[in-house]
Parts: sequence; C-alpha cells; structure tokens
Amino acid sequence: MLPKQKITIGVTGLNNIDSPGPGIPVIRGLKESDVFEIRIVGLAYETLEPGIYMRDLVDKAYIIPYPSGGKDALLERLVYIHQIEKIDVIIPNFDAELYSFIKLEPELKAMGIAVFLPTLEQFEERHKTNLPEYGKKYGINVPESFEITNVSQVEKAAEKLKFPLMVKGKYYDAYIAAAPEQVSYYFSKLAAKWGLPIILQKFVKGTEVNVIALGDGKGNTIAAVPMRKQYITDKGKAWGGITLDDERMVNLAKHIIKQTKWRGGMELELVRDAKNEFYLIEINPRIPAWVYLAVGAGQNIPEALVKLALGMPVEPYANYDVGKMFIRYSFDMIVDLKEFEALTTKGEY
Repeated sequence: MLPKQKITIGVTGLNNIDSPGPGIPVIRGLKESDVFEIRIVGLAYETLEPGIYMRDLVDKAYIIPYPSGGKDALLERLVYIHQIEKIDVIIPNFDAELYSFIKLEPELKAMGIAVFLPTLEQFEERHKTNLPEYGKKYGINVPESFEITNVSQVEKAAEKLKFPLMVKGKYYDAYIAAAPEQVSYYFSKLAAKWGLPIILQKFVKGTEVNVIALGDGKGNTIAAVPMRKQYITDKGKAWGGITLDDERMVNLAKHIIKQTKWRGGMELELVRDAKNEFYLIEINPRIPAWVYLAVGAGQNIPEALVKLALGMPVEPYANYDVGKMFIRYSFDMIVDLKEFEALTTKGEY
C-alpha cells in the first residue's frame, strides 16, 4: 500500500448543534480517507461552535469574519491563517459564505489553496427565488413559488398558492403556514434572521426525501446517495435517515449534474407525492450535514471532493449500501476555559 499523502484542509460549519453544520461529518469522512493523512484547521464564526473543541477531529481552530463582512475581510484573515498553517484545500459548508469563497477562488489558487465549488452562475441559478425557472429550463417538477419583500404581498401570493403554504428564508429555515397571520409572523422572523426576499412556495403533501451528490464540473456524477428522513426535528432537520434503493432519485441527480455541469457537492431536497411524482423543493449548493451517512454507505464524498480540488483522477462510485441508517445524538464535552479565552481574545487556539 502506498503511503498516505499528507495535506492540511480548512473546514467551516463546525456548529454541531440542534441544527448542525456539515463541518464535523465532513471531517469524519476525511479522517477515514485511504489516500490522505489529513490535518484539519477549523474555521469558525462563533467561539462556542462545538467542533472547535473536538480535538480528536480538529487540530487547530481560528475565528473568521462573518459572511456579512465581505470577501476582502475574509481574504485578509485567510492570508494570515495560511501563512501559519499552509492550507492545501478549503471546504466551505454554509450557503451564506459560498458567494465570498467562489469570488475569491482565483486569489486562493494563487496562494496555493484549492477549493472545488460551483461557479457563480451555477450558484445563482439554483437560488430558491429562481427555482421555478430552473425547473422549466431543465424539465424538473418544481412547486410554484413567489418572492416577496413586504407582508402586503402575502394576500396576492396566497390566492394563487392556497393554504397551507411554505414560508422560506433566503438561505435557511422553512415553515408551514396555515393562515395569513402565520405567514406574517414567519416573514418577520425570517427577514430579521436572513434578510429579504422571503419565498412563499406551494405546499406539496408527501414524503420528504433527499439526494446527496457530487459533480466533477464536466457533467459527470462522481457520487449520489438517496435518503429518506426517519426523524425530523422542529427545525425540519433530519435527526435520523436511511439510504434508499431508488434509481429514479439517483437519475434525477445525474440529470441535473449533466445538464448544469455542476461543480462540487450538492443536496437535492425532494417531496414524493401520492402519485409517486418527485417535486424539487430546494437545491443546497454544498455538502449537507448528513454526509456521513453516504460515507457509511460506501461513498466517501469528502475524500472525492478533495481529490477533485487537487486535480487528482476520481472514479465515479458505482454502488452504495441500501438500508444504512444514521441516528444523531448529543453529548456534553468538557473543555478548559483557557481554550475559550484564547479564541475570544486571540481568535485562535
């Protein structure tokens, strides 16, 4: 067996809480790589992101500026971190930060840092606000939706969509509303958290299913694993799920990747209705938090993404294990105050 290649990878999304980021599951997949010996640099936005303190997974942690601070502030911080850590690859895991990382790709490449992300066109095209047009363009069932910027627009949109309907934030969070008053409440809540616009989407009754996939940027699907949520939290997050034997779901992912030449990880959020028709309700343009299920089912998507980022040859996964389940759990970590103080005062530990 060839010796493993030593590399350093920066990973965001370390908020492993009730609405977990993908960072820790991504790192777990990377640590199981057969090809790489990986040192992980955690890139966090908050000093209380649990992943920072998981020393068996995260070797060094730094605080980075919020996405709202813009790409220049992010680049300045990454230059400082890179001077110390010599990062080979960065895997961003939040929708809100992707715009800056996509825009900074040339600068990062010049520094010797690789990323493997969708193009700006791909990122913008699949936005929630653009999803109906996306469906028409690529021949995919998408529920009717409206983009609103004021609660006064609710009544007109609701007349067409009918109740109940979905109220969705610009980046995250979605709620089912059964009356105009609920829409107004969720509108204010989501606008305060994520900004405008807010998306109202026709509610499709059925079973929620998801596909995690990885595209090589040339139209080829490197990995695709379908899953059904077994347990859903009050935030709508999967707390348990099971891999499915569903060729139609896999083929839908392959169709989208082939048509768009998608570059990087993605998650398709689907609803299967009573007529066994699939409706695409969202495309997340990055690796989702349940990625470790795909790893456990035989498709190490984080490892494959790193290979693509480094320009290494990658063979598409042909199979995955059906009937593999994931079940999330929480536990209490004990950490020293000095770690928290170092992150708070110096921005690193």
